Amino acid sequence: MRLVWRSRIYNMLKKIHQSGKIQSVLLVESDEFLADIYAKNIEMEGFRVVKAVNGERALAQLKNKEIDLILLSATLPGMNGFEVLAELKNDKKTAFIPVILLSKLGAKEDVEKSRELGAEAYIIKSHFRPSEIVDKIKKILFKRI
Repeated sequence: MRLVWRSRIYNMLKKIHQSGKIQSVLLVESDEFLADIYAKNIEMEGFRVVKAVNGERALAQLKNKEIDLILLSATLPGMNGFEVLAELKNDKKTAFIPVILLSKLGAKEDVEKSRELGAEAYIIKSHFRPSEIVDKIKKILFKRI
């Protein structure tokens, strides 16, 4: 089943890339300063950025917008990133959207939990520059194109 979804995602991304559609990244980050830095770097690479400051707003944004990738902080007010990720992957309308989980912590349990829940990547914020996070976004979205 997972391979079928990956094949569909690959074909969809290839068509989108060839059509010239601007891809959208949902940035879910409660730290406004970090969100602005990430957003600026992502937009400089030609992506559209939609911001949400918590999990509830992120889930609401997904009802109104077409999103190609989610950059999700693990620590959020209200629902934490793991709870949001679980909800995303349990909904057939959003399960196919790749998610990169961002965290201040690098605990092995958190990394494993993010993989089990379906995250494409787990990034420790202090170990990656914003430009490297953008590279990871591009790699995930265009890995087979």
